Amino acid sequence: MAEDTEEKQEFNVLNHELVPIHELLADDEARRLFEVYNIIPEQLPKILASDPAAMAVGAKANQVVRIRRKSKTAGESVAYRLVIEYPM
Repeated sequence: MAEDTEEKQEFNVLNHELVPIHELLADDEARRLFEVYNIIPEQLPKILASDPAAMAVGAKANQVVRIRRKSKTAGESVAYRLVIEYPM
């Protein structure tokens, strides 16, 4: 029985200490991001929907992911990525 339980547990990449925090932006948050920076979604760096971290947060194509990293100089660094299906 214990072996069956262990086999069903999957590794969550977001729990690894070297993986930064990935957060899926709501549609209204993404719109505000584009307005504030006066950009269109295609101007953001890309992340594949098949990326393990993107999959872990449930990201789908054309959504935006916020990535927060620890920074020695700034305390925290924030980056945004547009989720795509295939490399461009």
